[in-house]
Amino acid sequence: MSGTEATGDTSFAGVPDAFQRLWTPHRMAYIQAGPQVLRDDCPFCAAPTKSDVDGLIVARGRTAYVLLNLFPYNSGHLLVCPYRHVATYDQATAEEVAEIGELTQIGMRVLREVSRCDGFNLGMNQGAVAGAGVDEHLHQHIVPRWRADSNFFPIIGRTKALPQLLGDVREALSAAWP
Repeated sequence: MSGTEATGDTSFAGVPDAFQRLWTPHRMAYIQAGPQVLRDDCPFCAAPTKSDVDGLIVARGRTAYVLLNLFPYNSGHLLVCPYRHVATYDQATAEEVAEIGELTQIGMRVLREVSRCDGFNLGMNQGAVAGAGVDEHLHQHIVPRWRADSNFFPIIGRTKALPQLLGDVREALSAAWP
């Protein structure tokens, strides 16, 4: 008989309690790097120079590519970026705009198939004042949404629950990409 069973004390680690645990190990990279990581190098210029796995790249096109957001709002949150380092949509070429649109459509279809999402938030924040975390490099957000994906975490706890690891999501989406 263990000490816990003998004493009836249930306050030790590993003993079931009323709390659910939210494990987000992928966030340690951001916590350890701090805000400097986005100031030193453009992550959207660096990603295509890495392997698809290391860069979280789901698909590569001629002028643009698709990758997972390292700090997603929801599981499967994709970004569509031109390879060229341009800050705003009006600086993109007609070819880049067309391919960003095409990759966005494909990304939506793949997310719908793989994650069974009910809808999407699409958008581009142009400039820091508009909320762009990386305002020097154009990127389109594709955020999958489900009917019941909103709860108190983001509102009260400023926390987002993500049920899948980034590597697993990248692998599933990449495998389903036509």
